[in-house]
Amino acid sequence: MSKFLIVGLGNIGDEYENTRHNIGFTILDEIAKENNFKFSVDKLASLATYKFKGKTLILIKPSTYMNLSGKAVNYWMQAEKIQKENILILTDDLALPFGSVRMKGKGSDGGHNGLKSIQETLMSSEYARLRFGVGNEFSKGKQVDYVLGKWDEEEKKGLEPRIKLAIEMIQGFATIGLQRTMSAHNNK
Repeated sequence: MSKFLIVGLGNIGDEYENTRHNIGFTILDEIAKENNFKFSVDKLASLATYKFKGKTLILIKPSTYMNLSGKAVNYWMQAEKIQKENILILTDDLALPFGSVRMKGKGSDGGHNGLKSIQETLMSSEYARLRFGVGNEFSKGKQVDYVLGKWDEEEKKGLEPRIKLAIEMIQGFATIGLQRTMSAHNNK
């Protein structure tokens, strides 16, 4: 039976809840809600195990804060004996318009501190990531305020179907693989 490590990036604490930067946590929370399970606090992360079509998905929400996400990823990769090709990182992306959801097999960190930490820890940029577009509707110098800001009312209305698409893509990654999932979903 294959195991997959699905990592939702975000920051712990009430002040970060429902912010653009925490979309990784939000997506994993939605999977938990839909499938009636809860996360438990564990070493370096909140953890849940989710079975889907014979696959085991280890879901983690690192408790290391964004800048040290690599530490949690590395720990759980080792603890669960999961290969790099079975890791999927869920992240917010300023370069994509709001609601765009794209899967990639590798890439740069794009200035994202969570991805930078993972890249440094894994010593590789070749790991799958699901990029959730948060748009870039901010003025010069206001990037941090924007990503740490809450979704506006218009965005909230559009979130649910896009989160559902992200969940389908996670399930696809675990069952039909990276390439087929990218082909099927990247242009939706």
